[in-house]
Amino acid sequence: MEFLLDGVMALTWKQVVMYVVGAALIWLAIKKEYEPALLLPMGFGAILVNLPLSGVLNQIMPGVGETHGVIQWLFETGINAAEAMPLLLFIGIGAMIDFGPLLSRPVFFLFGASAHFGIFATITLATLLGFDLKDAAAIGIIGAADGPTTILVSQVLHSNYLGAIAVAAYSYMSLVPIIQPFAIKLVTTKKERRIRMDPIASTEVPKSIRILFPIIVTIVVGFISPAAVALIGFLMFGNLIRECAVLDSLSETAQKTLSNLITLLLGITISFTMQADKFITKETLLIMGLGLVAFIFDTIGGVLFTKLLNIFLKKKINPMIGAAGISAFPMSARVIQKLALKEDPTNIFLMHAVSANVSGQIASVVASGLVLSLILQYL
Repeated sequence: MEFLLDGVMALTWKQVVMYVVGAALIWLAIKKEYEPALLLPMGFGAILVNLPLSGVLNQIMPGVGETHGVIQWLFETGINAAEAMPLLLFIGIGAMIDFGPLLSRPVFFLFGASAHFGIFATITLATLLGFDLKDAAAIGIIGAADGPTTILVSQVLHSNYLGAIAVAAYSYMSLVPIIQPFAIKLVTTKKERRIRMDPIASTEVPKSIRILFPIIVTIVVGFISPAAVALIGFLMFGNLIRECAVLDSLSETAQKTLSNLITLLLGITISFTMQADKFITKETLLIMGLGLVAFIFDTIGGVLFTKLLNIFLKKKINPMIGAAGISAFPMSARVIQKLALKEDPTNIFLMHAVSANVSGQIASVVASGLVLSLILQYL
């Protein structure tokens, strides 16, 4: 009967720490409702992969031989082999996004570009802290504020810290309501936060424009950044399904069934990279800190760019709009509007924030593709 105690005898203190990490993620998902669709399966998966002699991982069992664990199989098949899961999730994300507000105000593309300064600032800082270029680039992509993109880029670059990077990305995405108001207040005055935005008259974007937009974006980005074709292509394909108006049932399936299923599987699959011996390192703590820096610099970059524009504009733009240019859609737009209402209960500019936020979805993919194109030349 001694074999029944093999698991207990093989337990390490690092695995115990991972149980705490897993429990913390589950608590955040349930109690705080922070990204529950991802943090809950990630938390539970972190416990599963750190059980001694865990059957969810490949192992050699006495008298049985080699066995194949389901989580390791999902990782090797769905992420490691072809990055399929993150890409499939982009179809659902694309089907959810209405680019109409952005197409009626194309100037808001600038806010999406400026609010991704955190990517490049974090890559530079990570390199200075001793990470090699591929790992620094993967860490910097946390600043894309887009979990699937972060996972995909980390995997393409074969980063040694995929687990820590994924946890940092999704954790800080869920903390946008806390991080962004703090960062905005660092670089704005109360007077600036109270700048009023005129209501936007409803502008109906022609159906032809809505259909052509995802096709044109895919082609343009494909020429500029070939490494981003899979990312932007799947995102825009999902949007084309939405806008073509002849595949309503498929659009609804992509938005709900596909997105929910892939999100669930992605969360528990990425836990494969959260095995204690690889996760409990000083580098993990550095990555968590760098992830926070990335999100703060994203927000500050968007705000400062808007303040720069205001120097040349007669009609000023509320600088908080720039902060909504990150990819965390639609959470960031809501956070910005909520902060604006705290400063002035009558200042409603949600559609402005949504336009900037939608532009951030495209900007995050383009920025990630550019990083991949640049880094892969040196690997």
